[in-house]
Amino acid sequence: MALGGLALGGAIMTLGTTKAHADETCQGQCPEGPGCAWGDASKSQRYSYLQELEPFNPIDPSTKTTIAPLGKNEMRITFMGSSVPPNSRRAQQMMSVFVEVGWDDDKEMPLDQFVFDCGSGVCTNYNTMNVGLGRMDKVFLAHLHGDHMSDLTHIYCFGPSTDRKTPLYVWGPGPSGVQSPGGGHYDDGTKAFCRHLRKACRWHTESFSFISTSYPGYPTPKETQKNWGLPCTPNPVSSDRYDDAYAMIPIELDWKKYGKTPGDNISYNNLKTGAKITHFPVIHARKGSIGYKLEWTSPSGKVLSMIYTSDTKPEYHSIDQAKNRGYGVDVFIHEMSLPAEVWTFKGMGRTSPPPDGTPGWEDAVNYTKMVQNSSHTPQGAFGYLLSQIKPRPRLTVACHFPVDDETVECAMESVQAHCNIFRGNGPVPEDAARITWSFDLMVITVSKDEIIEQIGEVSDFSNPAKTNLPEGDPNPPKYHDKDGKGDPYAQIDRSTEIPSCDKDTNACNYREDGY
Repeated sequence: MALGGLALGGAIMTLGTTKAHADETCQGQCPEGPGCAWGDASKSQRYSYLQELEPFNPIDPSTKTTIAPLGKNEMRITFMGSSVPPNSRRAQQMMSVFVEVGWDDDKEMPLDQFVFDCGSGVCTNYNTMNVGLGRMDKVFLAHLHGDHMSDLTHIYCFGPSTDRKTPLYVWGPGPSGVQSPGGGHYDDGTKAFCRHLRKACRWHTESFSFISTSYPGYPTPKETQKNWGLPCTPNPVSSDRYDDAYAMIPIELDWKKYGKTPGDNISYNNLKTGAKITHFPVIHARKGSIGYKLEWTSPSGKVLSMIYTSDTKPEYHSIDQAKNRGYGVDVFIHEMSLPAEVWTFKGMGRTSPPPDGTPGWEDAVNYTKMVQNSSHTPQGAFGYLLSQIKPRPRLTVACHFPVDDETVECAMESVQAHCNIFRGNGPVPEDAARITWSFDLMVITVSKDEIIEQIGEVSDFSNPAKTNLPEGDPNPPKYHDKDGKGDPYAQIDRSTEIPSCDKDTNACNYREDGY
């Protein structure tokens, strides 16, 4: 753990000064802590905090099908994914946070809803938490790493064949501007990503286009830009119609903006629903990574707020955004990484570090340090960063972290060294920081009076989430017959098909209704 202490010390001291490369001059000034105990395999196989939380039923028990209602002045945050690669496991998929605000009694739906990142495996959790693909039409990507965007393929491809009969909007950073070592610049922004993903999914989208994928009356791009307060006109990346569900529409953001000029970093501003989302730069792997801040003005006129930094080294924008002009924020979601040694031995399937002098161990730890120093906030630096945020967030959530009793206990020691922490529901002691570690299906309900943490109570064999189709008759599908009805045979060769009825003997081979 001594090496881990040095790595943490460098990160902490860098954050605490404005001098460039301050870690080079401050190394050795941070005292080594007692470290953490490792080796109890049973502690690494459980997370007992789950047992302390009340269950949350994602289905309205009065109807057995519809969405669990949300208070008119409440915000609900659900962690659909919470881990870091390569630590994908049944308890934790990759990163995704789903946020719902307010409630519309007529539609029996939230006023507005957003997906922040959608890494691999998270669509299973969305489905089991009764969030259909039609409710996942606004996706905000913090950066374009696979563990933050890879389930976008599923959301895009299968949304139109369920209840998303409108375009898929994808927010994300513009090109990094980083020069390639070979010269020149890659077009690595969100617009290029969406354009190429649209092309890659062409076979899928055509093959499913014998069903209707749009309804009349959808707003024009200019109307949508005005209604949602978008920084650009929302045009599809391909030849799809602007109102079609297979239209993929990128909203590319200037990742360098952070509100220095008021309003220069607005990503979304819906005056009808009261939801406003801004962005700011963070430090992760490559220029272009961003975090998001959601501020929602509820019907009561009160403002609820949430910050999602996604992955980042400790940096000042996250602190400034969380201070929020002196008002603070309700929920502050920030990544936390394991110390380099712990991350290394956990990744090797071990329960504790190997003996000193083990061949390859030091090289493996140095590799992990390189990843950490490029991209992540270790737990000691997380504690320091949190100590600098005043007023404290009402709830701080550490994410992107493989939770178990052992890792969280160790992380709590590191954070506690910088600021007094409090866990659980209820009144928070003065100047303490209420903190929790995220895991899949964790549900946080926020109002001005309280913040409640719960755990989704679901079945491993859940049926598909509730669909919410638009009212009225849909437009004709792309592949249709002379009557405008969908033609499922337009794209296939039926010459080798086994017919349901044998034309020579008139015998029934199988029933067309499937039985």
